Amino acid sequence: MFSFLNPFLRFQRSHITFPFMHHDGGREAAGFKGGAGDCVVRSIAIAAKLPYLQVYEDLRQANASYALERDNKVSRHLARKGSSPRNGNHRDVFHDYILSHGFDWVPTMKVGAGCQVHLRPDELPAGTLIVKVSKHLTTVINGVIYDTHNPSRGGNRCVYGYYIKSR
Repeated sequence: MFSFLNPFLRFQRSHITFPFMHHDGGREAAGFKGGAGDCVVRSIAIAAKLPYLQVYEDLRQANASYALERDNKVSRHLARKGSSPRNGNHRDVFHDYILSHGFDWVPTMKVGAGCQVHLRPDELPAGTLIVKVSKHLTTVINGVIYDTHNPSRGGNRCVYGYYIKSR
């Protein structure tokens, strides 16, 4: 009613957003129950068309190897927390795994440049994408978001980069 009193309302824009399809990547069918921070496993399973359990086990082994072979903050954290992908995965571990499945990395953010690309159809290419947003990975295939929730924030979510299926 008194929207004219709020100076920020005139800067809000409605954006074209991606349609959303609920998809757990095969987590429930693999026998897993309850919530988990497994967006990396789900996104890879959906985009690469791999069984959830295969991706889960591959990343568990990659986490364990990383913890044993490296000596840095991430490896110490993995050693302390355990190698389960249930609780999230670090980019140092999952990046090469995604690339090995025929994806290329396309960064969309530069230091100090601010957000240039948002999670909306007019700013991302067509095809099969694994999109990196703040603290989350999601899958976009042919203009539809596949995830357990819609992470787009009405088209305002900033995209840090994306993996695009190349082969």
